Amino acid sequence: MTTDPYATERQTTEGPVYTVTGGDWDELLDSVAQDEHDDRIVINMGPQHPSTHGVLRLVLELEGETVTQARSVIGYLHTGIEKNCEYRTWTQGVTFVTRMDYLAPLFNEAGYCLGVEKLLEVEVPRRAALIRVLLMEINRIGSHLVCLATGGMELGALTGMTAGFREREEVLHLLEYLTGLRMNHAFIRPGGLAQDLPEDWREKVLDFVKVMHSRLPDYDNLLTGQPIWKQRLQGVGYLPVDGCLALGATGPILRSAGLAWDQRKIEPYSLYEEFDFEVPTETAADCYARYLLRVAEMRESLKIIEQACDKIEPGPVMVEDRKIAWPAQLSIGSDGMGNSLEHVRKIMGQSMESLIHHFKLVTEGFHVPPGQVYSTVESPRGELGYHLVSDGGTRPVRVHVRDPSFVNLQTMPAMSEGGMVADVIAAVASIDPVMGGVDR
Repeated sequence: MTTDPYATERQTTEGPVYTVTGGDWDELLDSVAQDEHDDRIVINMGPQHPSTHGVLRLVLELEGETVTQARSVIGYLHTGIEKNCEYRTWTQGVTFVTRMDYLAPLFNEAGYCLGVEKLLEVEVPRRAALIRVLLMEINRIGSHLVCLATGGMELGALTGMTAGFREREEVLHLLEYLTGLRMNHAFIRPGGLAQDLPEDWREKVLDFVKVMHSRLPDYDNLLTGQPIWKQRLQGVGYLPVDGCLALGATGPILRSAGLAWDQRKIEPYSLYEEFDFEVPTETAADCYARYLLRVAEMRESLKIIEQACDKIEPGPVMVEDRKIAWPAQLSIGSDGMGNSLEHVRKIMGQSMESLIHHFKLVTEGFHVPPGQVYSTVESPRGELGYHLVSDGGTRPVRVHVRDPSFVNLQTMPAMSEGGMVADVIAAVASIDPVMGGVDR
């Protein structure tokens, strides 16, 4: 126990509470036993802790090393993004939602834009839909790499961490080349894309695919058969399919229990029905199964990327309706900021009416017919859904997001209770929650 005068034993409605500050864990347990206390030990893990997978606070009730009760405390990264979207135009909303699940920004953009396009009753050009698929699958690989890297770091496999972030850097370099930004791209817009891809995009993407094909086997050599890695993950964080369904879990958690539920196959969007790929599943329903699944999903994403390179043909990347197509063929200046002078001259040289329309479209936005819609995409963590409500104006009345991290996080107690403290770390890492999406 501590002798700190400011952290003495205190009484609560749940009984006495003791503050533990360092020392040896076995000695603490011995002292508790000697004092003939049968009180519970409650520890806080997080919200600032290298093993809590983000700004997440876990409150663990222990009997020795065994977790008898676990609960998560969220809200430390709250941004109010959903509410902020109500004060921005439909297009400006993209710049907000892309910042929620910041490891999968392109999925946030795609899910939001699919909902807006349903309300508008417009269909994006084929080239734009296929480029969306290409970008999302590249993003999926990057997200899974971060999951493996951070999970490895939290469990002590530091080489897995350095390898995962090395490959993720390849993903970010490619996305920066294709969209202009490494993260928070705001590249997918209602009606299509902000702009077309660079001329040599195909060569860059295929080079990336070649690199990933050469490096993915390293993870099998480094982790898959590694005895300590398997001992830390096998049989840990078990959650069978009925538990997944009862708690609403989707993504790798659900597929690790044997159910091949994937929005890309169940309810195809963005021309996914044209692609040939498998939905990997496992039946062990533990942390190791989720690890194997994510590695397998990266291989499937590479297959989709290669097919997308063959399918994408020349064409427009934004709908033709100029009352929706904002921004219209933006050109960036040499300083990387704003429109180029050539583009400004082109707008100024047109009629005054077109200049006024361009100004109103950017400042006020376009009107979306009244109604509500729910659109979904399969993010790296599961079903990402958007409930959008319009009253016919230029701003949404309501934007509510079913973020898979938020829903999946409630599986943590079911995975952790009855196990050891160390297994809580593995369970949370296998859930792969991104707190930006949880707290949005």
